[in-house]
Amino acid sequence: MTSFTAGIGDKYELVVGLEVHAQLSTLSKAFSPDSAAFGAGPNEHISAISLGHPGTLPKLNKKAVEYAVKMGLACNCTINLRNTFARKNYFYADLPKGYQITQDQMPICLGGSVLVRLAEGTKNIAIHHIHLEEDAGKSMHDQHHADSLIDLNRAGVPLIEIVTEPDMRSSEEAGQFLTEIRKLVRYLDVCDGNMEEGSMRCDANISVRLRGQTTYGNRCEVKNLNSIRNVQRAIEHEFERQVNIIENGGHIDQNTLNFNADTGETSVLRSKEMANDYRYFPEPDLTPLALTKEYLNTIQSSMPVLPNALYAKYTEQLGLSDYDASVITADKDVALYFEALIAKTDNYKSAVNWLMGAVKSYLNDSGVAIGDFTLKPGTLAGLIHLVDSGKVNNTVAAQKLFPGLIKNSDKNAAQLATEMNLLISADTNDVDRFIQDALAKYPDKVIEYQKGKKGVLGLFMGEIMKSSKGKIDPQKTNQLLIKELEKSESQ
Repeated sequence: MTSFTAGIGDKYELVVGLEVHAQLSTLSKAFSPDSAAFGAGPNEHISAISLGHPGTLPKLNKKAVEYAVKMGLACNCTINLRNTFARKNYFYADLPKGYQITQDQMPICLGGSVLVRLAEGTKNIAIHHIHLEEDAGKSMHDQHHADSLIDLNRAGVPLIEIVTEPDMRSSEEAGQFLTEIRKLVRYLDVCDGNMEEGSMRCDANISVRLRGQTTYGNRCEVKNLNSIRNVQRAIEHEFERQVNIIENGGHIDQNTLNFNADTGETSVLRSKEMANDYRYFPEPDLTPLALTKEYLNTIQSSMPVLPNALYAKYTEQLGLSDYDASVITADKDVALYFEALIAKTDNYKSAVNWLMGAVKSYLNDSGVAIGDFTLKPGTLAGLIHLVDSGKVNNTVAAQKLFPGLIKNSDKNAAQLATEMNLLISADTNDVDRFIQDALAKYPDKVIEYQKGKKGVLGLFMGEIMKSSKGKIDPQKTNQLLIKELEKSESQ
């Protein structure tokens, strides 16, 4: 491929549409009672139905339908009250029936959009539809020197496929869309969103056209991208490759491509199939699925608060920064902890600082997930209250009380602070004594201060904090220290 000349890319517009497969977290498969659990030995979760034996009949998984509806509602889709299933026919070694049960003409979710936040603002990425289908098995080509081995545990596991419009114009938009989809499936508990293990996978349809044109160019589909970064890398590579081909007088062939994560390049996997190559026809063994508005209302009422709603709450109602709101809502468990925390304290900024500071550092250092954190939100709120009310110094709270509460999770902050003798002394005589001791220890620094070297205040405060073991109010003590130094100066 010729090098990408600076400026040539500006003539062209990138056009990207994504197809995101999310493996639904149901206990059983889409059309059979086989276990859908991940991690079993090869071919342990199979039956005559998932093996495609003659005479077997599929039966639709009710929970898979519920999960698909939840995702549709979260993506602002219209839920189709009458669904049909179809057979998508193609031969593949790990597809025992020779066809995949999917949805074609009447998918479960139509239209919709997902809001993404970009460097230059927000954008709604349009969704074409979301449909239900079953997964294929898994072929392994590195387990034997001469043969490919097939594990059919995954065959029949329920999926939703989220198909966007060709609405994205940069790798950043694609990356942010996938980030939002992964957040949504995790908030809804319909999929774990783990791209590395394959429970969420992405195909990217990529084309280019001259800026200002309204017709689309021939697209290439890059299959089975297993990380958000690889999706972005594949898009960036394809944009460059396709522009260079066109600039050199070539033609873009509509192919299915593979992405090599080691080289960052794509290669032709096969000529792109068209819909008629799959010979779709109605699945004769499944009756149409009829949903009711009452059923949709029941699901809607069970939906959790979603990340964009929480983001708006934190920025608009609580006055948090965009950064703080983004970090908190990025992880469902962090958001749940924060929600429980702010139910106990109205010092929202302090709550964020503790969560993103001391709590996050402890979790990272100890390898503990926030869902397993022993310090309950109410206990942390009690610590925040002690600091706010001036009963415990912030440094002492972080260095002594916080670790103490983690080790003594059955005690509240006020109780442990008392036991550890950490409460700030209200006795002004003690504070005066600490100040006089510090001034007496550094008489030369007192003279420097009186000559205008105000920076020595930090030395005196450090000595006072050390002598008092942090059991003083730094701000009040600092004011008293200045008053004492100025009194000495006037004398």
